[in-house]
Amino acid sequence: MIEYLTQHVWLIWILVSVVCLMLELGSGDLFILCFAIGGLGASLTAAIGMGIIPQLIAMALCSLLSIYFIRPVALRYLHRNDENRVSNADAIIGRIGKVSQAIEEKGFGRVSIDGDDWKALSADGSKIEVGAQVKVIGRDSIIITVEKI
Repeated sequence: MIEYLTQHVWLIWILVSVVCLMLELGSGDLFILCFAIGGLGASLTAAIGMGIIPQLIAMALCSLLSIYFIRPVALRYLHRNDENRVSNADAIIGRIGKVSQAIEEKGFGRVSIDGDDWKALSADGSKIEVGAQVKVIGRDSIIITVEKI
């Protein structure tokens, strides 16, 4: 097995690239993708029969070049409409939901948005009945502020 791997080091570099691509799926910032590209450069160097030092140099050089030249272009292309990308709970602001438990006057109720049930408060303190459509206008921790549409 060791003899096979020493004769086919390029397969190890391909494996490194695949692992980097899998890790990139979890992060999404296109940084680890640059190391996957570096692994492909090292794989090509190994495939033509160069030693480990040129392979490591190819890995480092390809990774650095991708960080400075490929990543910025890819980020502009993939995130071109996301000036202020919101994530997690902040993405709920502006969404439309349906009151699932009446929001009491100056009190709380519950609003269902895409299958998630949120504790809600009326923006003007008025009562909102079950089934009414509301728009989320704010969020404080796990409590959303809504207004009737």
